[in-house]
Amino acid sequence: MKKILTFGVYDYFHIGHLNLFKQCKQYADYLIVAIQDGDYILKYKPEAQILYSTEQRVEIIQALRIVDEAIVYQTVSPETLETINFDILALGEDHVGGRFTEVEQWCHEHNKEVVRLKRTPGICSSSIKNHLS
Repeated sequence: MKKILTFGVYDYFHIGHLNLFKQCKQYADYLIVAIQDGDYILKYKPEAQILYSTEQRVEIIQALRIVDEAIVYQTVSPETLETINFDILALGEDHVGGRFTEVEQWCHEHNKEVVRLKRTPGICSSSIKNHLS
């Protein structure tokens, strides 16, 4: 059984997130969704407006039939990846440079496949937040 891993905040859950999960399932049987810890986000972005607590976001994601496992993470890094049992890492088309280059290199060194998935046009959490403000 192949396992695919994807990362995100998943606050303001929307159709783009669901489409991401559907794309992930095209590559593997088992979907692991890593949800970023709210305390960690606020530590580095104190101005961030988080709608749901970490626990609530985990509950939302775990309730989806398409998701097999939901976990909490702090930052996308090789150290984080070492603690997760997966075969494929799903990154967004906008996840480039910096830590994503490091993570992609780690995956190649550890025989993990990396796939780049497309965003849903016209949908993003930032625009939803702005619209609601």
